[in-house]
Amino acid sequence: MDAILELYGSQTGNCTRSAIALEEAGLPYTVRLVDLPGGEHRRAGHLALNPAGKVPVLVEHRPGKPDFVLTQSNAIMLFAAERVPGRLLPHTERARATAYERFFFFLTDVIGPAHASFFLQNQGIADGAARLIERMITTLETADLYVETDEYMAGDAFSIADIAAFTIAASVETQVAWARLPNLRRWYEMVGSRPSVVRGQRAFDLS
Repeated sequence: MDAILELYGSQTGNCTRSAIALEEAGLPYTVRLVDLPGGEHRRAGHLALNPAGKVPVLVEHRPGKPDFVLTQSNAIMLFAAERVPGRLLPHTERARATAYERFFFFLTDVIGPAHASFFLQNQGIADGAARLIERMITTLETADLYVETDEYMAGDAFSIADIAAFTIAASVETQVAWARLPNLRRWYEMVGSRPSVVRGQRAFDLS
């Protein structure tokens, strides 16, 4: 019997990245919506899966084996990439290294400041939050050079780098100066029209 995957989460960037990765890898999964406003992530059932009380959480069930649990969106993305070789990471060493490089660029230089901004905003430090978002968008816009000659962020094939870049770009779509970033705009529209990306974006929209 094949593995059964369950993805616990909500409508957040981290959860969306995980869902898109599973969709692009062609791995069937069941969505388990976690009610964040209602505090479900802090209850015993969810804490048993992730003691940090965060989402997403991926649970793999296999008959006769203990459940396998992953609690970080980036780990879930890499799990999907390795489960189906060639779908989300290139086969060749150098191409794969470039995909990792671009992936970590978006994680550390773009998504990281965005998460820090969210924290500052919740702490009432609006000015600091706004400065981080401004810096994040400026850094994101430099990725226009990545897709100046390549179709995707790490070459001629879709990869985990595109998932990381697209989800954070979508979160600030109205603030990006698309008119002066023709390469980035072309890439954004192309990635956004991929059926797997569309399904991943809607995974936790159960309304």
